[in-house]
Amino acid sequence: MNAPDNVPSVTRHSLLEDVLAIVTGTLFVSLGITLFKQGGLLSGGTAGVAFLIHYATSLPFGVVFFTINLPFYYLAVRHMGWRFTLKTFCAVALVSWLSEVHAHFVQLGSLNPLYAGVIGGTLMGVGFIVLFRHQASLGGVNIVALYLQDKYGIRAGKLQMAVDVGIVLASLVVVSPMALAASLVGAVALNLSIALNHRPGRYVAAQPASTAHEHVGSNGSPGSSVA
Repeated sequence: MNAPDNVPSVTRHSLLEDVLAIVTGTLFVSLGITLFKQGGLLSGGTAGVAFLIHYATSLPFGVVFFTINLPFYYLAVRHMGWRFTLKTFCAVALVSWLSEVHAHFVQLGSLNPLYAGVIGGTLMGVGFIVLFRHQASLGGVNIVALYLQDKYGIRAGKLQMAVDVGIVLASLVVVSPMALAASLVGAVALNLSIALNHRPGRYVAAQPASTAHEHVGSNGSPGSSVA
């Protein structure tokens, strides 16, 4: 006997709900990034590239992160649509700005790298969940990965993993082994936050919201590197 079809219809979030969610999500992500910066850690994806450039050149992380993401919006418009792209642009811009602003309000005299990894990774994971559920992301490499997967059949996860491995190898030049280990702990914390709280079927969302994201590590979705 078939179960009755009593699944409620999907109601799209209002503009106000989307705005509040993007602000909330980016606050969490940017605060996690601030902890990573003060702890000397790094993440994967475009944020990882931004961290590497920031540590190597002392250029502001926010400026680097915003600039790196600019080329990806063309593919985002074609692959994800204007609605998703506009939300992602706003999210990237807010994270870029807030990651610099937090330092004026949060100044820690001493920060254990492992603590920064666990708390920062968890904060970013929660922030990503908020963004995903409102059809937004933090752009970057994952957009290219999803495009190549649809266009040429290249597995998005493999490309994302290759990028993250490259970032880890490059990081050996600019961060200490302890910072690298703490970064990996942060990756686990981030991915666990998403894996445990953003499972398919528990929250109905559009495809780009559940797949297009930049966060550290791999949690089974086609892109798994941050910010």
